[in-house]
Amino acid sequence: MNLVEELRWRGLLQDIMPGTEELLAKEPVTGYIGFDPTSHSLHIGNLVPIMLLMHLQRHGHKPVALVGGATGMIGDPSGKSEERNLLSEEMLRKNQQGIRSQLSRFLDFEKGDNAAILVNNYDWMSGFGFLDFLRDVGKHLSVNYMMAKDSVKKRLETGISFTEFSYQLVQAYDFLHLFRTQNCSLQMGGSDQWGNMTTGAELIRRTIGGEAFALTAPLVTKADGSKFGKTEQGNVWLDPELTSPYAFYQFWMNTSDEDANRYIRIFTFLSQEEIESLASAHSVAPHQRLLQRKLAEEVTQLVHGTEELHQAQKATELLFGRGGAEMLRDLNPRTLFSALEGVPQYQVQQQQISGGISITDLLTDLSTIFPSKGEARRFIKNGGLILNKEKINDPEMQVNEAHFIQNSYVMVQKGKKNYFLIRLN
Repeated sequence: MNLVEELRWRGLLQDIMPGTEELLAKEPVTGYIGFDPTSHSLHIGNLVPIMLLMHLQRHGHKPVALVGGATGMIGDPSGKSEERNLLSEEMLRKNQQGIRSQLSRFLDFEKGDNAAILVNNYDWMSGFGFLDFLRDVGKHLSVNYMMAKDSVKKRLETGISFTEFSYQLVQAYDFLHLFRTQNCSLQMGGSDQWGNMTTGAELIRRTIGGEAFALTAPLVTKADGSKFGKTEQGNVWLDPELTSPYAFYQFWMNTSDEDANRYIRIFTFLSQEEIESLASAHSVAPHQRLLQRKLAEEVTQLVHGTEELHQAQKATELLFGRGGAEMLRDLNPRTLFSALEGVPQYQVQQQQISGGISITDLLTDLSTIFPSKGEARRFIKNGGLILNKEKINDPEMQVNEAHFIQNSYVMVQKGKKNYFLIRLN
């Protein structure tokens, strides 16, 4: 399959300007996507444009990732019902740096003729005077043309400032600048950007008689129509400090069968044959969640790397499978704490356990896992207590520093589903 055929099969193609497919099939093309620095981290909704750039590069074309240092100061009205709050220059610089760092993980910036390029539109917009911009850019596009765009029409009733109204002109000039300086003839992005993209192609045609093209991917949603990438905790971020690799892995594991069947095409590079074979096997035994497991594995490895993937898989097996004491000791404490986020935790001092303390006293005097020593003893004798994935039957067993994994914590299970952490200060 050529690039457009692959994007179409994967569900990554919605709008495409006439002649785009022919151009991509004929010669290497330079194409760009812009990322506005509204946060210091991208989220999984941004994975769609990232995948577009990665597919572009894998098919031999040259990707350009644009960090919108200038456009981020204005705010894109596309898909927004009201004016966005403007960020300070300091916050924008911090966000730009974070996004640059993340994008470098997905694109090859050293791959010869089609090595990726990272640019910031603040570099060419910061010295562009207002009067020069009006004369050199604004005169080429009529107000009627700009108001016909959906991103503007949808805001006319609620109100749109001149600042946001001018956004499509600034984005259009980005396309013109990259066309001139990088021979960039293709812009890609989400379907909500279609109006801005065609404005850019029109500006190139009207100013220098050039021919430029655009294609978009659909905005990804869940099968039930709700917004993709949102959880009860908020956005699912690519930054491991904002969304842990374990929580990231679990997001994909918890997708529905219908969503997993779509997402595995969009967010992985598995071949059509592999995906169809996997979908067939999943339909025979859906309880094994083969699609979700492979989806979670592929995307977590892509975003966080092999080691974090293995840690997330170990934590999943430990909590939901048959992982034992050895697996627990191999697990990174940070991953375990993330997996057990929200479970009751207790702090004990080194001197409190120095020389040993009975498991019963630990669970009653130093924590409130059991309300009384009598209940703790009965529960332990009946085999219901698990300490560090090992069953405990002796209520007088001595717990000391050696039981605290990495001199940090012990994990207590009261029955099968009730977890507790006792951490050592």
